[in-house]
Amino acid sequence: MVETTFLGKTSFKEERTNKTKPVDLRVYIDGRNTYLLAKRIFDVTVSLLILVFVFSWLFPLLYILIKLESRGPVFFIQKRVGFLGRSFPCLKFRTMYVNAEANTRQATANDSRITRIGRFLRNSNLDEIPQFLNVLAGHMSIVGPRPHMYKDCNSFSRVVDSYKFRNLMKPGITGLAQVKGYRGPALDFDSIFRRYQWDAFYIRNTNFWLDLRIVHNTAIQTFSTILSKFIVIEDMQSPSIATEWIEPKNVLN
Repeated sequence: MVETTFLGKTSFKEERTNKTKPVDLRVYIDGRNTYLLAKRIFDVTVSLLILVFVFSWLFPLLYILIKLESRGPVFFIQKRVGFLGRSFPCLKFRTMYVNAEANTRQATANDSRITRIGRFLRNSNLDEIPQFLNVLAGHMSIVGPRPHMYKDCNSFSRVVDSYKFRNLMKPGITGLAQVKGYRGPALDFDSIFRRYQWDAFYIRNTNFWLDLRIVHNTAIQTFSTILSKFIVIEDMQSPSIATEWIEPKNVLN
C-alpha cells in the first residue's frame, strides 16, 4: 500500500500487495462513455496535427540519418500487446542495429545494439512519433499504459498478479508511469511493480484532465531533452503534475 503526492516521491507505509480488485469491463466502459469519446476525438485531432506538421518533415530527415549510420529498415515494427490483450503491429523509428534479439531482449542503458542516432531518439521520445499512425488506426491512444512485447507481458504477469489489468485501456504513446520516471527496461520486481502500480492507478482514475497533464509533462520532457543537446540547461527541474492531487492510500483498489 502506498501514500504519496500524485507526482511526488513514493513512500511505502505498509507492505506492498500485487493484488488488483476485479473490474467488470461493461460497467467500466459504460461509466466512461463521454470521456472515451472525448479521448478518441482528442487522439485523432492531435495525431493528424503531429503527422502533418511534425512527421511530414521529420521523417525524411531521420530517414537519412538512420540509413547513414546502419543498414536496415527505417521503421521497426513489432507485435505488441494491446487493448484486452489483442495483438497489433507497433511502429517505431529503428534505434538499433538489426539483430536477432530485438523481439525477446529488452534494451538496457548502455546496450551496444543501440545506434548513436537511436540513443538520441530514445532519450527524446522521438522514436515513438510513428505511433501516431497506430493511434489513427485505433490500435493505441496518445495516453495509456505503454504496450509491451509479448515476452515481457508474459514474464511480468508471472511476477505481479493481475498484471494484465493494465490491458483494460488502449496502450498509449505516453503514460503516467513514464512521466513518473519509469521508462526503459524493467529488470527487477521493484521496477515492474512500480510501473504496474502507476498504470493501474491511471486506469482506475482516468479522466480527460489527467490525460492533458500527462501530455503536457511529456512534451516538456521531450523538448528539454532536445534542447539539452544544443544548449546547457542548468538546474532544470522535471515538471510535475499538480501536487494537490493525493493518491488513495491503496493505489490498486
